[in-house]
Amino acid sequence: MAGYNYANLVTAIRNWTETDSNVLTAAILNEIIEQAEYRIMRDVPIDADRKQAKNRFVTGQQTINCPAGCLFTRGIQVYTSTDGTTISGANSWLEKKDQTYLNEYISANTSTGTPKYYAQFGGATGTTDTTSGTYMVAPVPSATFTFQVHYNAMPTSLVTATSGTYISQNFGNGLLYACLIEAFSFLKGPIDMLTLYEQKYNNVLTKFAAEQIGRRRRDDYTDGTIRIPIPSPSP
Repeated sequence: MAGYNYANLVTAIRNWTETDSNVLTAAILNEIIEQAEYRIMRDVPIDADRKQAKNRFVTGQQTINCPAGCLFTRGIQVYTSTDGTTISGANSWLEKKDQTYLNEYISANTSTGTPKYYAQFGGATGTTDTTSGTYMVAPVPSATFTFQVHYNAMPTSLVTATSGTYISQNFGNGLLYACLIEAFSFLKGPIDMLTLYEQKYNNVLTKFAAEQIGRRRRDDYTDGTIRIPIPSPSP
């Protein structure tokens, strides 16, 4: 199925639900589209939304802000460099723990050092760098070590990026089915229609999720054909 821009998706939703702008107004459709997008983002970690953000710790401070719009964290690297911009020197990945573990660790180990652990916790009320949640690290940093966060960010909605988004162009049928689920729920539609589109959504979601996994696992180096010349015997 071809991808959608905002106008085409709006038309498709109204056509499939046999309604018009008097029933599914622009405001209602915007909410339907955003809810459908949020569902997809929760169901599948999309590689196109992977981001990296680097900064540096504050000496003696155990918390840092999550990157702006962070949906979930894939990992945090810490480097020996201390300028917050240079990714250089020895580095290590922090091990994810829960906040209770870090509180107990810091209580039992009061000395500072290079962080080894992190926990992500509350405070996520928006999409800026100060409203997307917080990390706690341990040990408490003994210097302004550079760190790099690997994460998935909240992508721009099709409601805003009306010409198209990664989801609308590469998972158009899934986005449409997710929108129809939301639309029929709003319209108090027949349960068999909701069941139908749930099944259709789950079917295409499985394929889309497998595609995302494949993007991470395969490349020409690991799965491609042999590229080393193999001499053959002379005739």
